[in-house]
Amino acid sequence: MPMRPSFAIGKEKVRPGTRMTAELPVSSLSDHTPVTMSAHVIHGKLDGRVVFVSAGIHGDEVIGMEIVRRLLKSSALRGMRGTLIVVPIVNSFGFINRSRYLPDRRDLNRSFPGSEEGSLAARLANLFMSEVVSRADLGIDLHSAAVHRTNYPQVRVSHDDVHMHEMANAFGAPIVMQSAAREGSLRQAAAALGKPVLLYEAGEGLRFDEVSVRVGQVGILRLLKSLGMISGRRVAAPRGMPQLCGSSKWLRAPIGGLFRSLKSDGDSVYKGDILGVVSDPFGETDCEIIAPFDGIIVGRAVLPVTNEGDAVFHLARVQSVEKAEDAMDNHLSQLNDDPMFDEDEII
Repeated sequence: MPMRPSFAIGKEKVRPGTRMTAELPVSSLSDHTPVTMSAHVIHGKLDGRVVFVSAGIHGDEVIGMEIVRRLLKSSALRGMRGTLIVVPIVNSFGFINRSRYLPDRRDLNRSFPGSEEGSLAARLANLFMSEVVSRADLGIDLHSAAVHRTNYPQVRVSHDDVHMHEMANAFGAPIVMQSAAREGSLRQAAAALGKPVLLYEAGEGLRFDEVSVRVGQVGILRLLKSLGMISGRRVAAPRGMPQLCGSSKWLRAPIGGLFRSLKSDGDSVYKGDILGVVSDPFGETDCEIIAPFDGIIVGRAVLPVTNEGDAVFHLARVQSVEKAEDAMDNHLSQLNDDPMFDEDEII
């Protein structure tokens, strides 16, 4: 059998059956300190798909970075077919500053596909597209909610993309949200090149969440297994289908004050349920936040201080609350029973 050719990225060539971290030059800081984007490549001996996993497009979304760290330690990647490109921190500038944005306050995930001569965000987006996305067949982009909000583990796909729905089912997150790709996002720019990207959302900015990390790690391994890239003997298929949510709505604070949440992310609720209360600091006024329809809380605010109009609950529609509750219970029980998460896989 002929040997696979080496995998070229940046100035590096990764030989079959090896792994290497390539440093892709980005720019220099104002004090002339060089900034690079680190891409870890696992290049299998046998032919297969080329998949990228990206985290830290928003610099404060550290959940994805922890998922990537555990993924790269996983023994399931041994003997992998094809090639895996992993970029733990796309936006180094935001990560250093613990910020969602770049130094010029641009959002990198509204700057794709970018350009070589544009803003810093445009140049960084162009580098990622040319060095990573263009070399891959498909990708997985890891995100979390912004600071002071949290998301229940979910993947997002376009309404009419059958292939992406299949990828989402293989990933096995408890919730699949149908949503259009945003203008300037990595998902939209990659799709224009024929490179589908599965978007995973979970947890909170600048915080670790064990459930979100575990769902993300096992989801990536499940997807790699479904693509025939790993054997995945210890990677169990999801119990049942994810809960599909076709639409959602942010519920907002009716007044400013102190926000108390009576429900948590992942909870199934009925129309008319009280989800939380906003009170003035003197306790004279209490305004209840009522569920306008049956659904699952897929995101919520975690900061108790709120202004009038602030988004406090993200409620996704479901056809059956009972089925949604069963799906959430199956997800949590499988996660707790999964034998792949031992101490050596995490530390």
